[in-house]
Amino acid sequence: MGVGTGTSNAVDGQSSLISAVQAGDTDLVRILLHEDSDSDYLDAAFCLAVRMHAGRIAQLLLQYGADSGQSGPDDLIPLSEAVDSGSPALFEVLLDRKIRGRYPETELLEAQDLARRWHETGVEAELRRRTGSRDAVGRKRVQDGEYDSVVEFTLGGMTVRNGHGAILTYVEELLGERTSFEELMDRALAQVDQDHATWSSASLQLGARREEATWTAAAALRTSPDPSRRLFGAEVLRLLHLFDDSDEDAFAGPALDLFTGWAAAETDVAVLTEVLVALGEHSDPRAEAALLPHAGHPDARVRRAVAQGLHVLSLPPAFSGDARTALLGLMADPDAVVRKTACRVVAEGRDHDPVFADAMAAVLDDTDRLVQLAAVYGLALRDDERCVEAARLLGPPQRGSLEEEGYLDAVWRYEWRRDGR
Repeated sequence: MGVGTGTSNAVDGQSSLISAVQAGDTDLVRILLHEDSDSDYLDAAFCLAVRMHAGRIAQLLLQYGADSGQSGPDDLIPLSEAVDSGSPALFEVLLDRKIRGRYPETELLEAQDLARRWHETGVEAELRRRTGSRDAVGRKRVQDGEYDSVVEFTLGGMTVRNGHGAILTYVEELLGERTSFEELMDRALAQVDQDHATWSSASLQLGARREEATWTAAAALRTSPDPSRRLFGAEVLRLLHLFDDSDEDAFAGPALDLFTGWAAAETDVAVLTEVLVALGEHSDPRAEAALLPHAGHPDARVRRAVAQGLHVLSLPPAFSGDARTALLGLMADPDAVVRKTACRVVAEGRDHDPVFADAMAAVLDDTDRLVQLAAVYGLALRDDERCVEAARLLGPPQRGSLEEEGYLDAVWRYEWRRDGR
C-alpha cells in the first residue's frame, strides 16, 4: 500500500504521522492522532506499523479509525511472523475483525502450535537455538499493548518479546478451545509481574467465563501460602464479579463477603491492593468499612486503592463522616498519585460540603501539576470562582494529554455557565 496523497503538516511533503511511525515514537503518534493530524495517512500508517512490528502503534491507529480492511495481501505480515515476534499486541491487530476472515483455521492452528513451542521452550533457549549465539542475552521490560508489558530479549541480532503465552491464550479462545483453570494459572504465574500480557490474558479469559466452577477454583487460592497464587485468585474473583452483567449479579454477594474478610487478614501488599480494588467496585457500607482501616497503610499503592475505592461510595447525600475524614487526609498524602486520586474522587463525588472545596483550594499550590489540575477540576464542578485564576496560572494543557484537557475543559464550562453563554 502506498503512502498516498493528502494534506500533511510535516515538512518536505513527508507525512508527520508516517514519520512518527517510522521513528517508533508511540507518544508522538498518539498526539498526532488526537490532533487529527494527517488523517489521510491512517491506513498506510497502520500497514507500516505492522511491518515494523510496532503492535501498540498499530492498535492506536485502529482506535483512531484506521481501516485494516484497506490493506492488501502484501501490506501486512504472516501470522507466523507475528507469533515469532512475541508481541501479543501485534498478533491481535492482525486478527482485527475486518481482516480476521482472511486466516483459515489451519493457519490459526499453525500459529497456536508455534506460540506453544515458544512458550514451552522459553524465549532465551529458542533464541540460542536459532542464533547459535552464546553471548549474554539483553533483557528489558517494554510496553506492548495499552495496559500490558512484556520482556524484550535481544541476542545475535534477533529481538523477541516473551508474550507467547498471551498469544497462545488468545488463539485458543479464537479456536473455541477451553483451557483449564490450572493451565491458565500456570501460564500467569510463570511471570513475576501482574501487568505482564500473559498474566492479564489468563485472568481476563477466566473472568469472562462467569461460572461457578471458576469462582470455586479461584476462591480456593485465598488460603494458599504463595502470595502470587493469592494475587491471581483475587484478580480472577474480582473480574468474575466485574464482568457479571446479568440482572441477578450472582457473584456480587459472595464477592463482597469474601473480600471484606480477606482485606482484614491479608499481609502481602500486592494482594491486599487487589482485594481493596475489588472492594471499591461494590457500593455497600460493608465495602467502605473494610477499606477505611487501610487509609493509613505505609504503602502508597494501598492508600491509592482506598482513595479510589471510596469513589463508588459517593452516593447522595454525602460521604460518611469516616470517609470524609479519610479523603481529607489522603488529599494531603505524601504521595502525589494518592493526592491526585483522592482529589479526583472528591471532585467527582456528590458531596458538596464546603470543607471539600476549601481542601481543594488548599492544594492549588501543590508541587505536582496533576494534583493542582484535579483541584481546579473539582472547584469548577462546584462553580467555585477560585478555579479560574488557578487555571490561568497553570496555563494550557500539555500537548496530547487527554487528562489535562479534561480537567481544564471543566473550567471553560464553568465560565460558560457563569456568563450565561
